[in-house]
Order: sequence, then C-alpha cells, then structure tokens
Amino acid sequence: MTKIHLGYILPNFFTALSAFFGVMSIIASSQGKFEKAFIYIVLSLIADGLDGRLARLTNTTSKFGIEFDSLADAVAFGVAPAMMLFFADGTYYGKLGALVSGLFVVFGLIRLARFNVTTTTLDSSFFIGLPIPTAAVVLSSWILIYKKYSFDFLGPFLLFLALFLGILMVSNFRYPSFKKINFNKNVAFKILVVIILVASLIYLYPVESIAIILSIYVLYGFVRGIYNYWKIYKHKL
Repeated sequence: MTKIHLGYILPNFFTALSAFFGVMSIIASSQGKFEKAFIYIVLSLIADGLDGRLARLTNTTSKFGIEFDSLADAVAFGVAPAMMLFFADGTYYGKLGALVSGLFVVFGLIRLARFNVTTTTLDSSFFIGLPIPTAAVVLSSWILIYKKYSFDFLGPFLLFLALFLGILMVSNFRYPSFKKINFNKNVAFKILVVIILVASLIYLYPVESIAIILSIYVLYGFVRGIYNYWKIYKHKL
C-alpha cells in the first residue's frame, strides 16, 4: 500500500514544485531579479519533466494529474515568462507591453487546453504547435540576454518574439517530440558527440547556448510548416 501511495504522491509533488518555482519566478521578476526568475523557470521545466516520467514509470497517470499538470504549466510557463517580459521590457511600452504579455499567457492557455483534449489521439512523436515550456524558456532566455548585454534593439524584438511564440503555440505546425528515436550504434555515437558538444557550450555560455539552441528548434518547426503549406498551395495551382 505504501508503494502505491508513494506512486501517486511523487508525480504530483513535482507538479506542485513546478508551480511553486513559477510563483517564485514571478516574485523575482517583480523585484527586478531576472537571473533568478530565469533560473526558477528552468527549475520548473526540470520538475515538469520529472512528474510525467514518474507517473508513467509508476503507472499512476490520472485525470487529476493531467489537469494539475496543466494548471502548473499555466503558472510556470505562461504567467511567469509573461511577467518577466513585462517587468524587464514591456513596462517601457505601456499598454502595448501589457497587451503582448497578456496575449502570451492566453495563447499558452489555449495550447495547454488543446493538448489535453488531443493528447490521446495524436502521434506522440511530434507536438501540434510549439510546446509552452519551450516557448517559456526561449522567451525568458532572450530577456536575460537583453538585460545582461543591454542590447537596446532587443527591446522591441522581445515583444515581437513573445507574440511570435504565442502564435506558434496555437498554430498547427508540427514540432518533433524526440520520444521515438531509433538508436542504432552509428546514430547513438553521433548523438553522444552532439550531446557532449552542446553540454560544453551550455557550460561555457549557459543562457546564450540555451537561447540559440531552442531558437533553432522554434525556427525549424516554423520553416518546416511554412514549406509544407507552400507545397500544398503549389499542388492546388
């Protein structure tokens, strides 16, 4: 009985932890501590990844857990990066900054709701629309770069980026989930080399590396989606 109870408690504990880190990120942003805010979002990402895996490993996936996870994601990856955007940059643009911050949250909520109602009917090898955790980390990492290097041109770019990420979340563009990868010996060796190189870059330039790597992932899905739509349009002509 103890094992069964622990099986249900542990995944939900990490879900709660993800939401808690999200709230801590919001508080840090309101105090102008944007590096801390970014770290809390990354910690939320780690906790969010652990809760689902633990639920699957212990075979304790439940409707409650799914709903709880979505609510936690809304706080950690919707509200937290939006508040980071507003306090770091949006406040200088008045109503426009508030509007974009709000839209990022709304689009994120739509993304989460759509994921919940379609998760059992879609191929798990890809996501429909940009996952909200990815959007959150991309936005918050670029915000931190903006504050770290004082690049003035990134001010308006961040508003555009938040809106762009929000639209991608509710789009039909497909993004690889990396849940189904064929690991033969040749591929496994190449992946190991790539992982070592990426880890080295993250060690040297953590925020910059995360921002660039995940931005490439974001652009991959966008370009691939536009190309597929262009092929369909061309075929109809």
